[in-house]
Amino acid sequence: MGTTVYWAVADCWNVVRRGLTHYQRQPVNIAWQLGFPILSVLLYGYVFGSAMTVPGGGDYRDFLMPGMFAMTMAFGFINTATLVVYDATKGVIDRFRSMPMAPSAVVSGRGVTDLLVACAELTILMLTALAIGWRPAGGVGGGLAAFALLLWLRFALIWLGVWLGLLVPNPEAAGGLFAVAFPLTMISSIFVAPQLMPDWLGAVAAWNPLSSTVAAVRELFGSPVGAGDSWIEQHALLMAWVWPAVLTLVFFPLAARKFAALGR
Repeated sequence: MGTTVYWAVADCWNVVRRGLTHYQRQPVNIAWQLGFPILSVLLYGYVFGSAMTVPGGGDYRDFLMPGMFAMTMAFGFINTATLVVYDATKGVIDRFRSMPMAPSAVVSGRGVTDLLVACAELTILMLTALAIGWRPAGGVGGGLAAFALLLWLRFALIWLGVWLGLLVPNPEAAGGLFAVAFPLTMISSIFVAPQLMPDWLGAVAAWNPLSSTVAAVRELFGSPVGAGDSWIEQHALLMAWVWPAVLTLVFFPLAARKFAALGR
């Protein structure tokens, strides 16, 4: 049993090293992932920021930045899907499956790699936020808890990305997943509080899993929350843990089943 666990961990680490080496040799991948959130900060924070209001008062840029962190985590599933489908179409996954390595290493290695990259993305984005004047007021404990919630969201969406990467036929099709991610992030509380939207759209935005994470992270960072009176908004911290758990329970088995079916 101990030997099996050791080789599973060792094989997982080899897959992680391979993934990190690709990022080291192609840093433009991380730059591309961070480019859109940083441009969104500049666009919404400085161009549209003066026209935005935060329910209950507060600076809009302080309200916006936690949403940008969550959006970066959410968009990560597109990159996961692209890398998985690239490995699948190029025969890399088949090569791994033909080797005497733990079957779980390919999927777990992808997950660990994405979490490490997510830590780097959050660090870079937070340094950018500090450079433009954002200051968290929730203390060190609140900041670490917010960081953990953001990584928990990313962890859940990794399995969505793996499943979609094994489902779509080619990397070009995976790039089209942006059309799914864009409305998912826009119809949420990332940019605007749901109570400022039309009632039906605000209800959809409030129940968007991203909105719970965003509201919880705002609370932990000490930023303006702008929460409404609905149950889901008043229990954002609870649902920020529950939603990713639900997503993991749904998409992890789907990803594992799809991966197991590749050799059939």
